Amino acid sequence: MQLTSTVSRCLTVGALAAALLAGGGAAVAAPPQPPGPAPALTATASDGPYARLYPLADLSARRLATADLVAAAKYGTESPIDDPVREKQVLDAVAAQAREIGADPEATVRIFRDQIEANKIVQRGLFRRWDADPSQAPTERPDLAEVRKEINRINGELVRGIAASPDARTAPYCGGVLTAAAVHVRYENRLDALHAATLGRALRSVCEG
Repeated sequence: MQLTSTVSRCLTVGALAAALLAGGGAAVAAPPQPPGPAPALTATASDGPYARLYPLADLSARRLATADLVAAAKYGTESPIDDPVREKQVLDAVAAQAREIGADPEATVRIFRDQIEANKIVQRGLFRRWDADPSQAPTERPDLAEVRKEINRINGELVRGIAASPDARTAPYCGGVLTAAAVHVRYENRLDALHAATLGRALRSVCEG
């Protein structure tokens, strides 16, 4: 691979993450799925529980998009996908943020453990894809420090989303509404098979309260 020192010469990390969600960008290894009929939704973002749970699905998808950037930064280097030190830093930080705004730190950490695991599943999937077909491998290496700034920004929004949704997350209808939100997010962002499947892993603990 011919790698530049940072992809931010062309795009900001945030803009590239948005491009990844739309199915474009150098780090994406598969084309987006072709659009089909819009899924039928019985709620909109302005309706009660959906308004609380949709942001969690949307932010989780945006966080998953950063996995492409992390994978591109690590691929071909000695940096491991599993990084317990970094993971602990993230979990400690979100727990502290939750306490500061009066949210449940245990629920927040539980949800973020799933977010981290989902992120690593995407990275491993991309590594396997790039190993099998080097022509799909990224040609630029993002600056991992800049990528982590974007992840931290999304983390902060997600913590606030968790703090704003305790009633919706503990309600009997949570699973159904969250599933509808995830379907909407997958369609909106045209997630490929890897990211669409992994979004469910990222949201696994949301309805556990």
